[in-house]
Amino acid sequence: MTQSPATNTSSIATQSLTIHVENLGKRFNREWIFRGLNYSFDPGNIYAITGANGSGKSTLLQVLWGQMPPSKGTLRYTHGGTEIHPETIFNHIAIATPYMDLIEEFTLEEQLEFHFKLKRSRNHLSIAEMIERMYLTPARHKYISNFSSGMRQRVKLALAFFTEADLVFLDEPGTNLDHQAFDWYLKELNALPKHCTVIVASNQPQEYPSTAQKIDIMMYK
Repeated sequence: MTQSPATNTSSIATQSLTIHVENLGKRFNREWIFRGLNYSFDPGNIYAITGANGSGKSTLLQVLWGQMPPSKGTLRYTHGGTEIHPETIFNHIAIATPYMDLIEEFTLEEQLEFHFKLKRSRNHLSIAEMIERMYLTPARHKYISNFSSGMRQRVKLALAFFTEADLVFLDEPGTNLDHQAFDWYLKELNALPKHCTVIVASNQPQEYPSTAQKIDIMMYK
């Protein structure tokens, strides 16, 4: 089955990163997690991968960001019309997932400093500015091992939001967030640059805007 998303014609978007998939499928043993996916994930759009728990949303994200090879089909990345080699796509992506590990022995400040030695910060944000935007200034010297589950999730999301990246992947982003932290998440989601391609895996409609282009993974079983 093929879905045709709306085409984004803005001049900014045409210079940014697009994911092209053709007949994409992933199988574990004899079970197809998804198959027959044809889609173009274009800059300037937010996409919602929907489906029940265990339906394969996280697996699809891992294939799209290049962590897991597909079992079938092709996956290509283009930037301003130039194809990007899959082995270098990590330079263009930011990821937040509930199963992503933070370094328990680091303080919040050390965690951010370590991450942004490897990645560029968006808009040249300083570590102090990031912590202030996260509303975690009192915890800047607190060890990650002593963070609550909600604080950990806020850190993971902040690493994705504040990293200079064309592709932003968010897997079940509202996990463990209280009402105040969830409002913060939506604010930072809306603050992402318009040229970004944002892909959210979620079965909770409040985790993505109503204008998001939806892909029901159950249609590709």
